[in-house]
Amino acid sequence: MLARPAQASCSGFALRASGRGCLANVTSLCRGMRILHTMLRVGDLDRSIAFYTNVLGMSLISRKDYPDGKFTLAFLGYGRNPEQAEIELTHNWGVEKYEIGTGYGHIALGVHNIYEVCDRIRAAGGTITREPGPMKHGTTVIAFVVDPDGYKVELIEEGSRSR
Repeated sequence: MLARPAQASCSGFALRASGRGCLANVTSLCRGMRILHTMLRVGDLDRSIAFYTNVLGMSLISRKDYPDGKFTLAFLGYGRNPEQAEIELTHNWGVEKYEIGTGYGHIALGVHNIYEVCDRIRAAGGTITREPGPMKHGTTVIAFVVDPDGYKVELIEEGSRSR
């Protein structure tokens, strides 16, 4: 019978050991790890940049074409790494649409006044797909907006958040 792999976490980062090694050095392995960015493939890069900057208030941090690979990367966020994680938009030239699939969930953004933020998103042309209110079976106030490619973005009222 095979033993179930041991599991440990460091600040929410889960590690699995195969049973061959030990987890004594998990803390030292995780030290310094952090989320850098989340990558989304998009069909129309300019439209997506406009959404994340004009509707969600992010800044375009960098944009670079890779002609040999026939793709463009754009990084956006509320600040630069290392202070803030970023969104990486990847546009593969000649691809106009992607299927989101069943594995993708959402990006989450912390906000201080979810009702005002949703009003601002609507005024900027964004679509709220779930109005602000408490999450099912909890008290955290959430809302959802969808980006031009159909990716969900969750808004979380920071003051209502419990972990």
